[in-house]
Order: sequence, then structure tokens, then C-alpha cells
Amino acid sequence: MHSFLKNNVFSISFGTGLSKLAGCIRQIFIAAAFGVGLTYDAFNYAYIIPGFLLIIIGGINGPLHNAVVAVLTPLNKKNGGIVLTQVSIKLSILLFILAIFIYSNANLLIELLAPNLSYEAKSIATYQLKILTPCIPLSGFIGLSFGALNSQRKFFLSSISPAITSVTTIFFILLSWIFNQENAYSHFFTYTGLLAFATLTGTLIQFVVQIWEINKIGLLRLESTFNLFKDEERRIFKLIIPASISSGLSQINVFIDMFFASSFQGAASGLAYGNFLIQAPLGILSNSLILPLLPKFSKLISEKDKRGLQKKLISGIEYCFLTTIFLTAFFITFNNQIVQLVFQRGSFDYSATLKVKNILIAYAVGIPFYLYRDLLVRTYYSIERTNFPFKSSFAGIIFNIFFDWFLIGAPIKNFGDLSPYNFGVVGIILSSVIVNLIVCILLSFNLRNEDIHIPNLDLLRKISLMSLAAFIDSTLCFTILQSTNNFNSNFAEFLLLIFGTLTFFVIYFLLTKFLKVNKFKVSKKEI
Repeated sequence: MHSFLKNNVFSISFGTGLSKLAGCIRQIFIAAAFGVGLTYDAFNYAYIIPGFLLIIIGGINGPLHNAVVAVLTPLNKKNGGIVLTQVSIKLSILLFILAIFIYSNANLLIELLAPNLSYEAKSIATYQLKILTPCIPLSGFIGLSFGALNSQRKFFLSSISPAITSVTTIFFILLSWIFNQENAYSHFFTYTGLLAFATLTGTLIQFVVQIWEINKIGLLRLESTFNLFKDEERRIFKLIIPASISSGLSQINVFIDMFFASSFQGAASGLAYGNFLIQAPLGILSNSLILPLLPKFSKLISEKDKRGLQKKLISGIEYCFLTTIFLTAFFITFNNQIVQLVFQRGSFDYSATLKVKNILIAYAVGIPFYLYRDLLVRTYYSIERTNFPFKSSFAGIIFNIFFDWFLIGAPIKNFGDLSPYNFGVVGIILSSVIVNLIVCILLSFNLRNEDIHIPNLDLLRKISLMSLAAFIDSTLCFTILQSTNNFNSNFAEFLLLIFGTLTFFVIYFLLTKFLKVNKFKVSKKEI
């Protein structure tokens, strides 16, 4: 593995792993406290807009992060600090104005996002959205600071930073549990603003920690003049707008998915739990495989080494599919055990488990296309060609509207369903899978126009062999599970899952080695 990756993958993976672990514990607490119920349903609708900005604008690997890495990496610390401060001030002002607008129109926005929610759920969601609006202006600096820290090779803090909100949420729920114990008439668990206040508090703490670190490494330049580095500023803003649409395809489609999901009771909660189980390992993969490649891509582009970029990209694609196909088969094989062990306790009952495990299977099918799209979009960032991803994303949004509508029966008011295919909530997820596949195909073939040639047929052959290995592996492990799945205790189920995971990994590793589609070696050989 290349030395650049070896030097950074550990800190990124370790920090991201801790962050995802904190997120997992947070979801366990939320599931036990709220289950698939009204309050958590409402929170998921309230969080759509602030969450979009926190994840896409303020998230690691988001467009702000990627734009700042691309622009600041060649600059020295002083000049980079001036650019960062100027962009931060201007962007924060814009997002503050947006936050005021959202606060003033919270009720209308919830009505537009979830027209079929009950009146009570809409009221709770509106209240929570108003609490969450201060997160919007904070998201801008958080995203910029991620990019600034990574441009200075400070990967660990940016990887661990999202855990702050998770830990804060856990603390709030524990505090509510204490109040419940002390007062039998207290119902703090069902307090409608609990999750919103916890999210806001965690975001504020994250903001303070990151601004302190940015100042510590000398990238906060409040004395900077606004007449310097106009070209760098323009480059950042030029990358941010189309990149927000491109990288935010899945998040923008969340708006659409939640719109259609509002017709199904408990759908928002089920989607949140299922999506979390997928995003936890997927986030680690994305940060570990893609994040270290971005500065390297930028360097290769600055050196005009298209051949080197092409070589790294092809290798990245192979590792992307090797790992994600493994994850897809793993989740499909062990879906029941995973959902039971992680969530089934407290308010999260057996009926909730049945709903979420079906959602998990549907999400798992789309894992390879999700990460591959992520890699391709970020490749376009690196070469600063964002027009085509921008257009592809718009096309994807239109496709998603159609497939969402079609796969839940193509309902027309006063006319009923026009389509015989009504898959319910699962249909909404399958729609996203189809859209991501289409966008991946478009992005892959268009790279030739940028003089980056991917051997599509050879990659398709390797992906087919990886899929064959995963199918054989899944069949063997599922057969073993069927003959041993008679345990009643959580501990026994946990041991079974651990043993099954190890067995699954070993079989997949050996099969992919046998089929010659696994190049992973612990050696000095470059990727």
C-alpha cells in the first residue's frame, strides 16, 4: 500500500471508528427510548434540512471540505488562513440569513416535506425544526474547518469530531432516564424537544472545539484583508455550489424519499435505523479509502500526471467494489441478528425489528453503487470538473421522483394506484439504488471526455467474480445459520454473530483470492 495512505489510514480509520461507535451507541439509546414512534418520526422530518447542511455542507468529505482541501493544500499556512477566514465570514452570513428564513417558515417547510403526516407529528416536527435552525450557520464553518484541518494533515480530529454530537445525545437521554427514575410522573423520554436540543448542543460543542484547533494551528486570521486571494475564494465558491448538488444527491433525495414515506406510519424511524446500520461501516470505508486519495489526486493534477491519476483511480475502484460487495452480502446474510442485537430492547419491539430488517436488506443492495458514486464525484472535484456531476445529479433527482412514485404503486389522488408494484417503504429505498446505479454509469463513461480512461469491461468482469464469491459465501453462511439459530440469549446471539462474521470474512477473502480479484497484500507494494 502506498506510503501516503499507510501514514494516514490508521488515524482516519481509528478516529472514524470511534465516531461511528459513538453513533451506534447513540442509536441504541434512541431506539430504546423512542422505538419506531411518533417523536422520533417527527425528529427525522425536522432534521432533514439542518441535517442536509450539517452532512453535505458541514460534513467530512462534503463539498466545503473537498473544495478547501483542493484550494488550501498548495498554499502556505499564513495564506491558507487568510483564505479560510474570508470564506468563513462570508459563508456564515449567507447561512445565518438562510437560518432566519427557515425558522420563520418552519411550519410551511414541514408541510411541504411531509404532507401526509398526522397533525400531531407535524406540530412536533415544526417545534424541533425551530430548535435546530442555529445548526445551519454553524455547519458552514464546521465544513470549512474539516477541509482546513485535512489540508494540514490533521486527520484524526476531523474524523473524531462528529462523535461529539453522539455523546451529547447519549448524555441527554441518560439525564432524562434519571429524571424518570426520580419522578414517577415525569415523562422526559417523550419530551418532544429532547433530541433537537441534544443535537444543537452537540453541534455547538463541535464548533467550539474546531475553532479552537483552527486557531491553535494558525489558520484563523481575523486581521486578514478582504482584498487578498480573490481567485482562491472564487475557486472555493465555484466548487461549492455544483458540488453541493453532486455530492448531495443522496441527501437531496432524502427530501423526496421522506415526502413519499410520510404516507407510511413509522417509515421515517425505520429508514433512519436501517440507514444508520449501513452508514456506520460505509462511512469508515469512505473516509479510509477515499479521503486520503483527495490530496493525492490534487497533487497529481497539479503535476499534470493524468496517467498516475488514472492508475490510482482504477485501483481505488477495485478496492471500493471488493469491500462494498462484501458488506452487501454480509448485511443480507446476518440482517436479523444485527437488528435484534443492536436495537431490540425497550420501546423497540419485535414488530419494529421485522420492519427494520427488511429495510436493511434493501439498503444493503445499494452499498456498492453508493460508494462508487462517492469516489467518482470526488474524482471530478479533484480535476475541478463539476458541470457533469451537477447535471447527472439533477437527472438523478428526477429519476428518483419517478421511481419513488412508481415503486409505491404510482398513487394518484382520487384515482388510486396506477402501478401493480407497491413495495411500500422498501420501494423507496430500491428507487435510490436504481438512481445511484444510473448516475454511476453516466459518471464512469463521461470520464473519457476528461482524458481519464477506465477499463469498464475488465472492471465489470472483476465485479461479477466478486459478486459470485459473495453469493457463494452468503449461501454457505446462511445455511449454517439456519441450522444453529436456536439461541434465546443475546450473549449467545452475539457470539454467533462474531463467529459468523469471521467465517464470512475468511471465506470471502479466500474465494476472491482464488478468483484473482483480491489484490490486497500487507506489503510495500503500491495500490
